[in-house]
Amino acid sequence: MPRASVIGLGKSGVAAARLLKREGWEVELSDGNTSETLLLQQQELAAEQITVKLGQSLELNGANLPQLIVVSPGVPWDIPVLVEARQLGIETIGEMELAWRNLRSLPWVGITGTNGKTTTTALIAAIFQAAELNAPACGNIGYAACEVALSQGAGGAEEKFDNSSLLTPNSSLLTPNSSIDWVIAEISSYQIESSVSLAPRIGVWTTFTPDHLSRHQTLENYYNIKAKLLRQSELQVFNGDDAYFSKLGLSAWPEAYWTSVKGKDFLISEKGFYIEDDWVVEKLTATSAPEPIVKVSTLRMVGEHNQQNLLMAVATARLAGINCDAIARAIVEFPGVAHRLEHICTWEGIDFINDSKATNYDAAEVGLASVNSPAILIAGGEAKAGNDTAWLAKIHSQAAAVLLIGSAAPTFAKRLQEVGYHSYQIVETMERAVPKSAELAKEYQARVVLLSPACASFDQYPNFEVRGDRFRQLCLAWAEGEKLQYNSILSSPVPNSFTV
Repeated sequence: MPRASVIGLGKSGVAAARLLKREGWEVELSDGNTSETLLLQQQELAAEQITVKLGQSLELNGANLPQLIVVSPGVPWDIPVLVEARQLGIETIGEMELAWRNLRSLPWVGITGTNGKTTTTALIAAIFQAAELNAPACGNIGYAACEVALSQGAGGAEEKFDNSSLLTPNSSLLTPNSSIDWVIAEISSYQIESSVSLAPRIGVWTTFTPDHLSRHQTLENYYNIKAKLLRQSELQVFNGDDAYFSKLGLSAWPEAYWTSVKGKDFLISEKGFYIEDDWVVEKLTATSAPEPIVKVSTLRMVGEHNQQNLLMAVATARLAGINCDAIARAIVEFPGVAHRLEHICTWEGIDFINDSKATNYDAAEVGLASVNSPAILIAGGEAKAGNDTAWLAKIHSQAAAVLLIGSAAPTFAKRLQEVGYHSYQIVETMERAVPKSAELAKEYQARVVLLSPACASFDQYPNFEVRGDRFRQLCLAWAEGEKLQYNSILSSPVPNSFTV
């Protein structure tokens, strides 16, 4: 029996281990962490004859080496054990690549980008499902890609996927029914980096700005990793309003379909999708007549960036052959994505908005620009490399006060001082930030409390979803006036560290 090692006991790692086991591999799963939750998972997987080693990393010694190593998305691609594995000739791939090898007979949409990819992915999946296609959203959103692969073949029950969980927390995940028509995958640079043969039918690139440079080192390397997905895609869709892409233009991507919210005159190519007189307009070839597809004003999400996301989603749907009626139905009903400018509640005229998905400066700048001002901003977490200039300028113009949480708080406080902004407080935790934000909103007559961290979450939470869920829980308790419940929330344990 061939041996496979899986690194990382997250959703992706567990799904990869189960898929390999079904394919006849002897599977060992390792994770450097240990906790009660992980110990329970260890016992559950042991019953499935999958060995789980907690609190330790994979070691390559002895004669009994694995023939395959599968890496979860959060595990750096260049850690010493993976470098050693490749030197030893051990095939090393990511969980996304493993899923692709099992699902490559199906057409894929692969969406990547620094910002905008989650909303675009969810909207694409909603349109495909409105067209009565079984099209699960997976990868960096929704299901792990290997969960989708597990649902198919090997004599097992096939599943019909429900993407409503992407839009509202705690909704149902699966209902049994038919086989999959399309795979809609949000794919991060980490997942592209560890994929070899992944080649979607349609590739979508939403935006490109500096991010994850602590992992990818240079902007050029980060770009080339993202570009690999698009180069291996049969059809390509680009956001033509992105400053980086507009400079590259046709010289870099001559066959792409381009989009622009600014109108036909700003379309980089002679084929693409643009907005004109409140309509998304399609022009599929240089000689074809423009065709109106759907009204922009039917989209419930605000902001120019969401119009850009709409254009890319409509372009993808039309390239997949979906009719205008299905597109229109999906867009009218689409409520938005959890953790991305998600309206939580209104308390005494103040809107509480969860933008936990804003994990870098550019996304946080867009978040502030999209809400009513003045706003009380909650920011901080685990800081990333990047240019904070535009974000700080937006704080100056939009934020009445800033509450700083997490390990980045002292650094952010210093940067705010340097640019002459002094209406900030270091509150350290979300539990302190929410009641303080309500107090300050009253004081400054602010209309919005916005969680838009501009940071990763790993200093205090396992991921941005858990951070956003915590914010939601605290806001709802506060808004409902449940002081006793709120006090119990404040006293409950809060994760203060997380290690991949």
